[in-house]
Amino acid sequence: MNRKIELLAPGGDVEAIKAAVVAGANAVYCGLDTFNARNRASNLSFDDLIGVLRLAHKYDCEVFLTLNVVILEHELPTMIKLLNKLVNSGIDGIIVQDLGMFNLVKKFFPTLDIHASTQLTTHNEGQIHFLNKIGASRVNLSRELNIGEIKSLTKLSHDLGVLTEVFVHGALCIAFSGQCYSSSVSVGNSGNRGRCSQACRDEYEVTATGNKYPLNLKDNSAYFDLPELVEAGVDSLKVEGRIKGAHYVYTVVDTWRKQIDQFINTGELLPDDSNLHKVFNRDFTNSFLQGNLTKDMFIDNPRDHSVKHAVDSSGAISVVQIQEVKDDLHSDRNALGGELREKIEYLSTAKLPLTLEFSGSLNTPLTVTASVGADSTDSADAKVITVHSESLLTEAGNAELDQESLIKRFRSFNNAEFALNEYVFADYAPNLSLPFKELTALKNQLAFLLNNSTDVVPNVDVPALSKDNKASGKPKMSILIADEKDFPLCDLTDADVYFKLPESFKKDCTKYIDLLTANPRLIPWFPAVLIGKDYLEAVKILEQVKPARIVSNNTGVAYKAYEMGIEWIAGPFLNTTNSYALLTLKEELNCAGAFISNEINRMQLKNIARPDNFKMLYSIYHPILMMTSRQCFFQQTVGCKKPSIEDGCMLKCEKATTITNVKGVSFAIDKQKGGYPSIYNDEQFLNLDVVNDLADLFDEFFIDLTNIGAGSKAEQNKAQLIEHFESLLQGNESASIQLNEMISVSTNAQYRQGL
Repeated sequence: MNRKIELLAPGGDVEAIKAAVVAGANAVYCGLDTFNARNRASNLSFDDLIGVLRLAHKYDCEVFLTLNVVILEHELPTMIKLLNKLVNSGIDGIIVQDLGMFNLVKKFFPTLDIHASTQLTTHNEGQIHFLNKIGASRVNLSRELNIGEIKSLTKLSHDLGVLTEVFVHGALCIAFSGQCYSSSVSVGNSGNRGRCSQACRDEYEVTATGNKYPLNLKDNSAYFDLPELVEAGVDSLKVEGRIKGAHYVYTVVDTWRKQIDQFINTGELLPDDSNLHKVFNRDFTNSFLQGNLTKDMFIDNPRDHSVKHAVDSSGAISVVQIQEVKDDLHSDRNALGGELREKIEYLSTAKLPLTLEFSGSLNTPLTVTASVGADSTDSADAKVITVHSESLLTEAGNAELDQESLIKRFRSFNNAEFALNEYVFADYAPNLSLPFKELTALKNQLAFLLNNSTDVVPNVDVPALSKDNKASGKPKMSILIADEKDFPLCDLTDADVYFKLPESFKKDCTKYIDLLTANPRLIPWFPAVLIGKDYLEAVKILEQVKPARIVSNNTGVAYKAYEMGIEWIAGPFLNTTNSYALLTLKEELNCAGAFISNEINRMQLKNIARPDNFKMLYSIYHPILMMTSRQCFFQQTVGCKKPSIEDGCMLKCEKATTITNVKGVSFAIDKQKGGYPSIYNDEQFLNLDVVNDLADLFDEFFIDLTNIGAGSKAEQNKAQLIEHFESLLQGNESASIQLNEMISVSTNAQYRQGL
């Protein structure tokens, strides 16, 4: 087999990256101490990153930097400074979630290669087109996909010149990545900002099925699925684990390296995965890949399973036997650790020592000799570079180029890559001068040669965007419904009425096409997740109804609307938080407007600059979604007779229950017909403050009148809600009192605290 299969390893710190490199990773992904989705990892300084790049590239290992969080408006200047540094760093790619980053990089930093993060929830062909259009060179496919779905999306990606990457080992989120707000809602730490507190690993009150950890999945391992992934055409096999240590990374990457090499060389697999069980794991499952979503994917313990696996697989029974197994496991771990220490002992990511020697006299060129790495532990780093000015040194007069002036001009070489230890002037005569432009040219020439004969990209000044943010008039109200019984509400208001479409459709069923055709006032509202045939059925709705306008929370449907010339609004689950995200949507896909994320606060909202002829929308009342899953939340809570999830579950099941954590906080588990199992906060989101604070910023305030996520709560009087919300927007202060009385269990904590 000639095709390269990349083994992509996690690097939470420098030691873990060294471990990945010596274990045979083709690439590593790592984060700085800002702007990355693993704040709990140790992460790197920029100086660390430069050292890592130098080390990894010696071993033909690429380095990808995770910038995979949503970016706030006030952070854009800092991000631009970082991008200006990254273009000269030699980084092999950046991993991005925020849609605004695509616009920034494509316009101002085109030499940077962009990879679409798993946080972008990529799971249908329209999304591949979308990401290709905005500049992604590779996409990380959703962990929930099966081999057939991966194969189909990979073929399309390759047709478009896009690579695909699939997680093959490590922790599994039960929620669709990028669509989990549980940590944000419960403790104020957003997963979209790298602060996930892992609510899915929390202990809950014992459920009816006897489980204390009903949301806890086993770890992912596709170790024996390698032939199918290769046959599917996947380009990169990604190991999860940036909060894991070097020992874990070394063991997993080394084990996978041997498996890949064995398969490439012989077409056969190694049968032994025992080393994977010797480091932290929650037991293993490959059920997402195999499309076999059974309750066996869950494990009622989020802690390390390695000791239990060793004991169970040994058949040990007595206390003595069990202790012997534990001792053997400890010994094996120590042996692997010793092997790792021996391999990385002399690997260094320290700055290269640099000495600059200046020489010259009257009527000779100025000569600068740079000695690199003379004190380095790796002789391969050592080199000497000499550059000469084109013009000759002249007598100084009033503008002497003295030692102090030279140090001032060349001290920028004391940077992330070099430790400028010494300036030498032994052969430099006094009272000399050189034209300023000559000195600049000499410095640039030296920078070019020190940068491996690659031109240094000059800093880009990104122009500030206009902050003329005011909407064209008073904000309108819009409502969302999901049931035909709510159609009479349309007669009570002039508000725009959105109709929420399901996440799953019966194949070739025209129910929603007929419904929308018969009720042209309804504006289709497309959900965030549409996989396989459900995406194709959603596209049929667009093609046959040809609505004038839609709202889409799914970038695949958005791309199709763009292709068809249908006006589209970016929904709230696209996690839009900054001006450049709006520009990406507007300039690349002719988007007409966007809901701004409910995770950000007043100050974070007010500074967002809108593009010309672009609407800004904001939801002021809705159930608070915590997570959505392709797995079933009922298997471990109230139980289910079906052994695994099937298409019929999506279309027919409409169960509801609650789970309560050990702090006594309850959450509603809700499954609508045609919907994925979802968990909602007990409180509704109700933000009346924003109407007073930022009414001139938004064109539309939105209220969700569906019953989704209500759990066992009594249904509200929706006609009264419409009346009070409309009165609120007209400036009636008493409407706030009436709404707070009607919606008594509510919060706007996210608006107060922000990201």
